[in-house]
Amino acid sequence: MAKKDPTDLSVEEKLKALYQLQTTLSGIDEKRALRGELPLEVQDLEDEIAGLTTRVEKIQNEIAEFQSAITMKKGEIATAEASVNRYKQQLDEVKNNREYDTLTKEIEYQTLEIELCNKKIREAQVRIDERNQDLQQAHSLIIERREDLESKRGELEEIMQETREEEDKLKAKAKEFELKIEPRLLSSFKRIRKNARNGLGIVYVQRDACGGCFNKIPPQRQLDIKMHKKIIVCEYCGRIMVDPELAGVKVDGVTAEEKPKRKRTVRKTTKKTADVETVETPEAEA
Repeated sequence: MAKKDPTDLSVEEKLKALYQLQTTLSGIDEKRALRGELPLEVQDLEDEIAGLTTRVEKIQNEIAEFQSAITMKKGEIATAEASVNRYKQQLDEVKNNREYDTLTKEIEYQTLEIELCNKKIREAQVRIDERNQDLQQAHSLIIERREDLESKRGELEEIMQETREEEDKLKAKAKEFELKIEPRLLSSFKRIRKNARNGLGIVYVQRDACGGCFNKIPPQRQLDIKMHKKIIVCEYCGRIMVDPELAGVKVDGVTAEEKPKRKRTVRKTTKKTADVETVETPEAEA
């Protein structure tokens, strides 16, 4: 039997396939959640080791440059010493004071050059010693971080080994569901799911509210969702919505019985009034 073209599916079939895909992807997320922060910790350690390795290479290059500079300065010292020896020999053959002064200045200049080169060599040697200490610290830190990395990788591999088979099955199942959904709708669903904090791109109505953001849904919109005539998204969070029946969720049909209204008792109070008789007393006879 030929497979049905995803574009020929009804809205109800599309929504059902989307919800099944969401359920499968949520199962994969749960498996990945078991790994906790381990993948991030492993990645951080790998990045740190890569940074330390780059630092080691940089330090080694600097040491090589200092060593090259020392070699060059030693060559300059040898040249200057040879010149000093030659000028000293020429002093024995001078014919006038002018030649003597010139040779003396050259000897003095070459001697200063030798002192300057020796100073540069000492400075370079100090920098080499400092960089060697940095290099040793970096190597020690790399060894420490590699030990931590091996430990974290072992923990991660152990957890992945336990969930890999189930996760692979869920991934294969998700691929099957994706083939049943047209590309444009699938792309929209993935975009919604990526932006959702809990990874839910499609939710069902719960207690007259969106199952993602829990904002109330008007009755007319709930009726449209139950009709399955078009794909409806939550106006607050943008998630696709389906009714619980299509999602395969049983909703209790028994609603809480309304409690009988209590009659308000009005207590009547009677005010007792006393009849006061007015007794007319005859006037006293004169």
